[in-house]
Amino acid sequence: MAGRALGSARALLAALLALALWALLVSPARGRGGRDHGDWDLARFVTHLCDWGALGTISTLEAVRGQAFADVLSLSDGVPGGSTGVPYFYLSPLQLTVGNLQENPHATLLLSLAQTNFCKKKGFDPQSPLCVHIMLSGSVMKVNETEMDFAKLSLFTRHPEMETWPSSHNWFFAKLNITNIWVLDYFGGPKIVTPEEYYNVTFQLLLAVCFPQDGSCPRPLGEAVRAGAAPAQLPALGVRRKFFF
Repeated sequence: MAGRALGSARALLAALLALALWALLVSPARGRGGRDHGDWDLARFVTHLCDWGALGTISTLEAVRGQAFADVLSLSDGVPGGSTGVPYFYLSPLQLTVGNLQENPHATLLLSLAQTNFCKKKGFDPQSPLCVHIMLSGSVMKVNETEMDFAKLSLFTRHPEMETWPSSHNWFFAKLNITNIWVLDYFGGPKIVTPEEYYNVTFQLLLAVCFPQDGSCPRPLGEAVRAGAAPAQLPALGVRRKFFF
């Protein structure tokens, strides 16, 4: 029962976030040719929305030593609605990717809205720049004792099956220390976002849905969704943009 409730909550969160991202994509205030707050806001939202990603490392396998190697990893940057921007992983020394990271911890994580229904509903091919994807580059390292409980909560909330994985595999919590960020959300090439800009985003998810007719948010989330409400325009408040649903 609890699992179904969690699944429903995550599905609802994903739907709302996808609608918010759609509003960003079609907004003429995005600037297209330059950089603005929307670029790093968007990077943080994609990171929080995605439950998994493709991690690129340098292979240590003899057949392809020194060549590019990619694997799918489950991840979380926080419980739903509690984004930190830090991708956390649950890893085992038995994984090929971990063997690569032990020799060279540098890696690049690809996250894409092709992992959601957003691109399919809009008719965007996964390779199209309109199907937003971001690249996070840095190094993967084990989390320390002070961060372990948070990493565990973040991952096990989104991936409850992890708790049942065999302890004999010596699982451990790790994270990506981000040093470089690229955002591709339109034609003309990716935009560069600094880690400072990325982590400076204020992530605020309010459990209310606004009505576009008057901009009000009079009802709690469940009631509003059942009534067919749609997210209103997402405002930029002050220097940092805050998103409301």
